[in-house]
Amino acid sequence: MLGEKLYDIVGKVTGQRVLPGTAPGEVLIEVSFQGTGKVLGIDTLESGTYTCRMKAPGVLEGVGHGLSLTAEGEAITWQGSGIGKPTGKGMAASWRGAITYCTQSPKLANLNATAVVFEWDVDEQGTTKGRTFEWK
Repeated sequence: MLGEKLYDIVGKVTGQRVLPGTAPGEVLIEVSFQGTGKVLGIDTLESGTYTCRMKAPGVLEGVGHGLSLTAEGEAITWQGSGIGKPTGKGMAASWRGAITYCTQSPKLANLNATAVVFEWDVDEQGTTKGRTFEWK
């Protein structure tokens, strides 16, 4: 069951690379992004990178990691994985998956022990929107 909304982010894709995959003919797409958001009501700046591959026709599989910084300099790192579906031209896609957070911040320490699911959407212009929720 979904619980409290933990995080909202809006941003922009800042770069893409095509990398060799592990299987013959497979390629990975590496996507980097930056944005601004709020985690538990605290303003953050976010940077992240994920790689994805075509798992089956119309199905993407991805893994990623990132860093959020508060205005007070507190850091939150995350790593996650998910499944995406192309939604339009180019790299537009809608993703769903799970992530874990890690922080040394006393104010945000409860994130360390929280199971988290995410929604991540990228449009044709590279605009990103993300949300995370506690998974009870």
